[in-house]
Amino acid sequence: MSWTRSSRTWARRTRSREGREGGGEGDQVAGQKRDYYEVLGVSRTAPDREIKRAYRHLARKYHPDVNPGKKSAETAFKEVNEAYEVLSDAKKRREYDRFGHVASAAGAGAPGPGAGGFGGVDFGGFDFGSPEGYGAFTDILSDVLGGGRRGAGAGAEAARGRDIHYTLDLNFEDAVRGFSTEITVQKEAACADCGGSGAPPGAPLVTCPDCNGSGRRQGRSLLRGGQPCGRCGGTGKARTDTCAACRGRGTRPHTERVKVKIPPGVDTDSRVRLAGMGDAGPHGAPPGDLFLITRVRPHAFFTRKGDNLYCEIPITITEAALGARIEIPTVDGMASMRVPPETSSGQTFRLAEKGVPHLKGGGRGDQFVTVKIGIPHGLDTRSQELLHEFGRLNPPPARRDVKGA
Repeated sequence: MSWTRSSRTWARRTRSREGREGGGEGDQVAGQKRDYYEVLGVSRTAPDREIKRAYRHLARKYHPDVNPGKKSAETAFKEVNEAYEVLSDAKKRREYDRFGHVASAAGAGAPGPGAGGFGGVDFGGFDFGSPEGYGAFTDILSDVLGGGRRGAGAGAEAARGRDIHYTLDLNFEDAVRGFSTEITVQKEAACADCGGSGAPPGAPLVTCPDCNGSGRRQGRSLLRGGQPCGRCGGTGKARTDTCAACRGRGTRPHTERVKVKIPPGVDTDSRVRLAGMGDAGPHGAPPGDLFLITRVRPHAFFTRKGDNLYCEIPITITEAALGARIEIPTVDGMASMRVPPETSSGQTFRLAEKGVPHLKGGGRGDQFVTVKIGIPHGLDTRSQELLHEFGRLNPPPARRDVKGA
C-alpha cells in the first residue's frame, strides 16, 4: 500500500473518531480537533456559498463582542474561524479532504487557534499602520457582525469616517416598484480651510506626541498592535499647528442634499448602502458610508409576507357555483383570474409572479387571492322566489347525515 493510500485511510479513521468524540458547538476533545465540516454544520459536498453563509452565522453567534467574558464563546469563535480558514480556500480544502488534520500538522492546512494574531484568521495581508489597511479590516469585521456602525473609540474613528444611518419612510407602491428621491443629511465634511488635514497649509510635520510616531495607541483592541492613533490618523506624523476653523480635526458639520435611488423590492428594515457618503474621515482619512433604513407603510388591500402578496376578493353565489372570470387588482394593474365552478368561500388561488420583485434580482414573488362569497342584501320578491326554488332543487347534502348529541 502506498503512503498516499494509507494516509487517506488514517485520515478517514481520524475524522470518524473525532466525530464520535466531539461535543456540541465549540466543544473540543483535549488533543484532538473536531471535523471542520462538523464545526460549520455543513456537508462535505457543501458549495462555497453555503460554507460562507454558515461561517457568517456562527461568527455572529460566537463573536467576543456579542458574548463578553464568555470563554466558551471565545473558544468556539476561534474554532469556527479556523475551520473557515481551511474550507474557504480551495487548495487547503482539497488537502484537508485528503489528509484531514494531518495536513494542518504538516503546515499545509489552517493554523491552530490563535495563529495569525486573531482566532486562527491570518491578517498578514493587512497593513494596520495605515488608515486604508485598518479600514479594510473594519469593513470585514463590520460584515461579520452584521454591518453595524463602524468605529468604536478614537482609534477606529481616525481610520475612517463614521457611517450614517438614515430612516426613510416610503409608500407601499414605491417599495415595490423602486423610486428616486432626494434627502437632507447632516454630516461631517472635509474642512474647506485646511482641505481636511487639520492644519493650516504649510504647517510643518513632526513626530506625533500621542503615539511617539508609531501610528498606534495601545489599549483594549481586537488587534495586538493597538488602535490607529486618533491625533495623527495612524500616520505617525502630526502638525505643529492646528486649523482654527475645524480645531485640528479636519472636518466640519455640513448639511447636504443627496440623491438616492431605492431599488424595487425593499421592505421594512431593508438597508441600502451608499458607499463613501457618510462622515468624512478626520485628517483626510476615507469617509464612512450612508445606510438608508427603509420603513414601508402598510397597504389597505395587500398584505405582504416576504416577496409574496395576499388579498381577499368578494365573489357572488352565482360566480362561485357556475364559475367565472373576474378582474383582480395587482401591483402592476388589473389582471384576469378564472374562478372554477363549485368554488367554496375561503378558497385561495395563486397568480404566479404577481408579487414583489426580489430585492437582489432574478424574478419576483406571487400573489395569493382568497375568494369570499358575498350574500346579497335587499332581495326583491322575484329574487327570493328564485332562491327558494334553487334551495328546493338543491337541498344541502351536508346536513342529511348530521345528528344531534
